[in-house]
Amino acid sequence: MTTPVTTGRRRLLAVPAVLALALTAACSNSSSDGGSGGGGGSAAALTGDCAKYQAYAGHSGTKVSMYASILSPESDSLEKSWAEFTSCTGIKIVYEGSNDFESQLPVRVAGGNAPDLAIIPQPGLLAQMVKSGKVVKPPQQTVENEGKWSPVWKEYGSVNGTFYAAPMSANMKSLVWYSPKAFKAAGYEVPKTWADLVALSDKIARAGGETKPWCGGIGSGTATGWPATDWLEEVVLGSYGGDVYDQWVSHKVKFSDEKITTAMQTVAGWMQNPAWVNGGIGDVKTIATTTFQDAGAPILSNKCAMLQQASFYRAQWPKGTSIGPDGDVFAFQLPAVNPQVHSPVEGGGEFLAAFSDRPEVQAVQNYLSSSEWASSRVKVSPGWVSANQGVDKSLYTDPIDKLSAEALTDPSATFRFDASDLMPAAVGAGAEWKALTAWFAEGQSIQKTASDIDAAWPQ
Repeated sequence: MTTPVTTGRRRLLAVPAVLALALTAACSNSSSDGGSGGGGGSAAALTGDCAKYQAYAGHSGTKVSMYASILSPESDSLEKSWAEFTSCTGIKIVYEGSNDFESQLPVRVAGGNAPDLAIIPQPGLLAQMVKSGKVVKPPQQTVENEGKWSPVWKEYGSVNGTFYAAPMSANMKSLVWYSPKAFKAAGYEVPKTWADLVALSDKIARAGGETKPWCGGIGSGTATGWPATDWLEEVVLGSYGGDVYDQWVSHKVKFSDEKITTAMQTVAGWMQNPAWVNGGIGDVKTIATTTFQDAGAPILSNKCAMLQQASFYRAQWPKGTSIGPDGDVFAFQLPAVNPQVHSPVEGGGEFLAAFSDRPEVQAVQNYLSSSEWASSRVKVSPGWVSANQGVDKSLYTDPIDKLSAEALTDPSATFRFDASDLMPAAVGAGAEWKALTAWFAEGQSIQKTASDIDAAWPQ
């Protein structure tokens, strides 16, 4: 999985909470009915810094509920990104995050308790929700805003060729976090190839001491297992390239296919190697019980050298951690397993789907699909990247954001969206998470793991 990442994300999960922004009087807002945010009508003029939100005015005093898998600390910056919008328009966005989002959204929708808006990190789950008949097509302004995204992102937010959900974020998954300070002290070089990565891991393991090459965690509430899907996806893409990856997503290449089981053997040699993992935490099985948020902490105490995680993991480092090429932590791009595959980049993202067409809901949809909102989010969210081409790249001042933006926009890279997010929800957000968790927690065989996932594929 891209995200829990997403931001597709995957995602950053902590303690479930329901957060609501209080309205302020920072600038004038409209109190008239109607408004142009949801498709027409009149609204009182907004003034000062609020004038730029005139297109969304006319709905003061209304509430819009939003449900997602994004929790603190990422949800804090998410709410900051629309704070001025809510203050100026008077539309109160009532945000709820849950680490049971993937399992609870279908339950809520089926039970007639759907949120107004949901941030969905998996196109497969989006397709499931569209099939329920409850997802509302976006307003015209949101459709027009999609001109700022490359066509492939609109495809990911579409089901059977119909556009339903605007992309909100993009994240770079193909990263390895490490400590530049620790590498320098030990004389280690950042690996450029997979062979270099293996050699470095062996070197660190042979050196003894308390440092192990790798740490990891796949715990994530009811989404436990998704980081393991990322490890497998990275290896499949980096071994065979985009064509095989695409066939795997569509199940033309099954999990039991020799190519995929070979990729699983590569993952096992990497993240199930008892000499290499789980630095500062425990044995291989502890990967299944360690939350992905906590997995990187041993890097700061030099008990673990590397962690494979997405760009959004930046938000998990403690306040005061120096992040950069000479800092406490930084990241490098995971090399291709097969050197013939050029710059494999796995990405994830999040998509905003609506279950209501009330004018105030459409006003929020329109704003969150705009370049203006994306720019606002970039300013307050280090570690958050948008593929919206209307965002000024000079806004990316964080070194991880710059690294991610360069990789995600590299036209020569072998880019693919998170495979499990594209697969049917019953597989990519269900059977695969469960089976890969059993693979790590119980030592379940590769053959059993693969067959269990294949058996869950919708007929």
